[in-house]
Amino acid sequence: MLIGLIVLFIAGNLITALATGYDAAMVGRIIAALCHGAFFGIGSVVAANLVAPGKQSQAIAIMFTGLTAANVFGVPFGTFIGQEFGWRSTFWVISAIGVVSLIGIATLVPAMPTAKGDNRVSLRQELSAFRSTQVWLSLSVTVLAYGGMFGAFTYIAYTLTGVTGFASSAVPWLLVLFGGGLVVGNWAGGRFADRSIDRTLNVFIAALAVVLVAFALFATSQPATMVILFLMGGFGFGTVPGLQSRIMQYAGQAPTLASGANIGAFNLGNALGAWAGGIGIAAGLGYTSPIWIGAALTTVALVVMLAATQAARRGNAARAAVPAPAATA
Repeated sequence: MLIGLIVLFIAGNLITALATGYDAAMVGRIIAALCHGAFFGIGSVVAANLVAPGKQSQAIAIMFTGLTAANVFGVPFGTFIGQEFGWRSTFWVISAIGVVSLIGIATLVPAMPTAKGDNRVSLRQELSAFRSTQVWLSLSVTVLAYGGMFGAFTYIAYTLTGVTGFASSAVPWLLVLFGGGLVVGNWAGGRFADRSIDRTLNVFIAALAVVLVAFALFATSQPATMVILFLMGGFGFGTVPGLQSRIMQYAGQAPTLASGANIGAFNLGNALGAWAGGIGIAAGLGYTSPIWIGAALTTVALVVMLAATQAARRGNAARAAVPAPAATA
């Protein structure tokens, strides 16, 4: 499945590189985007199954390091190639990187047979994951927390130049600083989540809300903004391993579809945050309004996460109170 998704990714980027008009280019982008949620969802399951219990969040964090590294290095590199050699060259290079990824997966990722030892997949079993209230609560936290972070991040260039007073030429370097926070936060979030998923998520989401409020209050200060950008990336992306591990934990024997749905929730949060932040700007509230809106969304995410934590504790306590059946010889 991973190989098939990479082939889809390569095909989509090749179509864009060869596009003769806007419509064809967008078709290529849509085809490439189709593999996103499924690839990271299945990749999370594979990564978790490759390590011993207690290390699964760290394994997921390692996989997502590729995503954080792409934000730090890939985006500036792709922009540079496009500026120097034309926009099509960027998609040719991306397609070539896709081929390298295809070879790597085919040769290095071990075969992962199903529990039954065959390749049959039960759609009913996969859908059964969504009977869990905790799965839905986890998805809600993902949408709201990432809606909060991306609500602030979507319009960050306008905030940095129009409010903080940075020159436009400084924006890419500030985004690299933000990307550095993504890398550190992803690593730290994975390590802490292996100790306690819920505690890690509660602390990181609360910290993200505080950071966003601080950003809105001190957006006119360049030194404070630089520190806040790093922290926003760190606490924001530090929740990824925990959120992905949590939904797989409560999905039980059907983690694949639920894991992919969580990646879809990340993207939905991205769209929600951008939409909500845009409403604030359109209402004339200024370029700090998306940050305030993001802080509000993140606070709601924290409330939902705290409620999910309490519900999980009550469920665990109820199960522990049930007496074990008497042993028989």
